[in-house]
Amino acid sequence: MTQPAAKTPFVAIACGGTGGHLFPGLAVAGALRNRGCRIALLISPKEIDREAVKAASDMEIFTLPAVGLQNRNYFSFAGSFVKSIFAAKRIFRHWKPDAVLAMGGFTSAPPTLVGRNSGAKAFLHESNTIPGRANRFLARFVHEAFVGFPETAARLKAGKVIATGTPVRPEFGFKISAAENYRTALGLEPRRVTILIMGGSQGASGINEVILATLPLLDDRSSTWQWLHLTGKDSFDRVKAAYNSRRIKAVVKPFLAEMDLALGAATVAVSRAGASSLAEIAAVRLPSLLVPFPAAADNHQFHNARAFEKTGAARLIEQRHATPEKVAAILHELAENQASRAAMQTALEQWHKPKAAEHIADNILRSVMESQSSKFRDPGPKEASSSEHRIISRAAGFALWILALIWSLGFGTWNFSVA
Repeated sequence: MTQPAAKTPFVAIACGGTGGHLFPGLAVAGALRNRGCRIALLISPKEIDREAVKAASDMEIFTLPAVGLQNRNYFSFAGSFVKSIFAAKRIFRHWKPDAVLAMGGFTSAPPTLVGRNSGAKAFLHESNTIPGRANRFLARFVHEAFVGFPETAARLKAGKVIATGTPVRPEFGFKISAAENYRTALGLEPRRVTILIMGGSQGASGINEVILATLPLLDDRSSTWQWLHLTGKDSFDRVKAAYNSRRIKAVVKPFLAEMDLALGAATVAVSRAGASSLAEIAAVRLPSLLVPFPAAADNHQFHNARAFEKTGAARLIEQRHATPEKVAAILHELAENQASRAAMQTALEQWHKPKAAEHIADNILRSVMESQSSKFRDPGPKEASSSEHRIISRAAGFALWILALIWSLGFGTWNFSVA
């Protein structure tokens, strides 16, 4: 008997909540779309999510009513979790996925569990050295897990873990020769040393304060340096006023969507150490001073930054130790010592995985195609007789997932320590 042609794979990617989950998810979505897949993006109601997916006009976009687990908001988190489960069930009733990919964060668990229960292949990507709470919970339910750092594999209780690196969008690449063009596009002077200050998609008040305290020690560089400072919404007016009062050449913005321009324009960056930011820094070979967010879950940003520092790919300073004198000295070295920058750029090469999105996409497609092929086979007696048991098992499995979630809200699986 001739087998029917395999249908076009439909992949749902749960990637909302922060830029660190969203932008790698968009990169994988692009790689899957280029391979002929249909894509659905499941995001949070946050403004950054809605803005980032505007360009994804050829993909289905769904918003889930998810709320992150923070400050012991157990009731609102549990309520939004249940609402997101029912929202995902409604979505997948009409848009049945062949695969679901969780990129981490509070939007990822409900659609992944619902998709897995409906027969879809389930995957996750963990970009940080220390797995996030959502991915630690999901790891036992997925078919494969992908990780950004090799050492993360031992920290995920998944059946199969593949080190792929963290995907970055195609516009990021090593284009140092185009720096002057990028600076001009951003309203900067094309030939000046450019210091980029960034704190992730929402800014970083801690870094803002450190830089404002450091500026008086860098007055001697006001004629040769310029600044591109992404402040976040709350600090914009204060930071802009500080540069103006010192008559320092600076472009100050609360947020910049075109981060490829910002990174491409910079000589040196001062940045948090989220995994997605580090992947983009590595992609453009940008020397950087990393100031990890001290309140990050399980201090994962510190461990991300330390992995880079150990290989010479960045300088690391904890926020509590980031005195103006230390920060000024590091910026002087990185901005004006070509040999230091060159050594750091060489070290960054090992952290850039240009085919990470494609690697993930290929593994998902392979698994989906194998699943589709197995469905074309005539079921044997054992398979036919066990269909009712599968339905019962899925229902029982779904109940176990909910019980596991409730149990994990205690002080067991959500906590994670590093020796």
